[in-house]
Amino acid sequence: MDYEAFFAGHIDRLRDEGRYRVFAELERIVGAFPRARLHRAGSPVRDVTVWCSNDYLAMSQHPSVVKAMQAAIGAQGSGAGGTRNIAGTNTLHVALENELARLHEKEAALVFTSGYVANETTLQTLGAMLPGCEIYSDSFNHASMIAGIRHSGAVRKIFRHNDLGHLEELLAAADPKTPKIVAFESVYSMDGDISPIGALCDLAHRHGALTYLDEVHAVGMYGDRGAGVAERDGVLAKVDIVQGTLAKAFGVVGGYIASTAATIDFVRSCGSGFIFSTSMPPAIAAAALASVRHVTHHAELRVRHQERAATLKRRLLAAGLPVMPSVSHIVPVSVGDAALCKQASDLLLDRHDIYVQPINYPTVPRGTERLRITPTPLHSDDDMGRLVVALESVWRELGLGRKAAAE
Repeated sequence: MDYEAFFAGHIDRLRDEGRYRVFAELERIVGAFPRARLHRAGSPVRDVTVWCSNDYLAMSQHPSVVKAMQAAIGAQGSGAGGTRNIAGTNTLHVALENELARLHEKEAALVFTSGYVANETTLQTLGAMLPGCEIYSDSFNHASMIAGIRHSGAVRKIFRHNDLGHLEELLAAADPKTPKIVAFESVYSMDGDISPIGALCDLAHRHGALTYLDEVHAVGMYGDRGAGVAERDGVLAKVDIVQGTLAKAFGVVGGYIASTAATIDFVRSCGSGFIFSTSMPPAIAAAALASVRHVTHHAELRVRHQERAATLKRRLLAAGLPVMPSVSHIVPVSVGDAALCKQASDLLLDRHDIYVQPINYPTVPRGTERLRITPTPLHSDDDMGRLVVALESVWRELGLGRKAAAE
């Protein structure tokens, strides 16, 4: 087989469809967020405004987080030394896990190197080891959840997105004695909609199923203390296993699960993705710990974040731009064509110094391509004004669809 030709041909098809991903080389600047320096070969370095970061609260820039990371590096060095089984569990890992367990009002927590690994490892381990397990998965679940479910070898049942009736049908048809897991997210990050967590948990429990909730796009941003939508909705106790990330609202990197002590110990002892992965560096754990503690005690960050998202939606709709319905902090603007979505992103960057990546298939279904905008507490009214003007200009140039300003 001509491997090089196969690889090149596939890349050519991605280019033809407008789905080839080009990474912008950005240099982040402490204290200047949402500004960053754009580097391009043969071009002068210039500042751009970032509108699509998952650093939702800009905590990666916060002085307490930066200071904690620097102090831990100075005290312990750069690496963890290996897996926790071989190199030992660092004191900062323990402190971070205790903090996360308290945040979600669970008995224990377990930290992984990423949210993807947390999802894949946990669902794979549970699905493979619970005898005859069946996993019921929302059709919009993240790729990491899908991967874990597939690799588990468990029976998979896919229910229509946020459709309680369909899930009820599937659960009612199952053997009541069969172990079951209902897996879903709180905030779905591409559309910005939110699941009915309490109702889903009640339904799952009536049929003897565990509930597994991915809160990665909600931890830090919802609830009185930032424990997520489950806290906001008063249903923390109904969630059996919650999974979260340290890489978005908390501004660092890593993932975790929180649950009962027995559940956490089971995944810790049996999950290959945890057992055989070098553990999180102490400096990362220190920064994450500082961030979680700060965010937990500063509700004003969440208030400001929600206000910024609501304000931007209003301004975009008033300009007649096709903002997709969203009840969360995600602000998706519909384009509906992969090539045009890429062109819109390129024009925003090249002519207006605004960075918003195009979201194309397979992240979203074909025909629903969009720009996914994520305002933060540090985006100003002036930033929003420039974004609206830039989007209007790009929409006119590309002949993209508009909405009536009155909508």
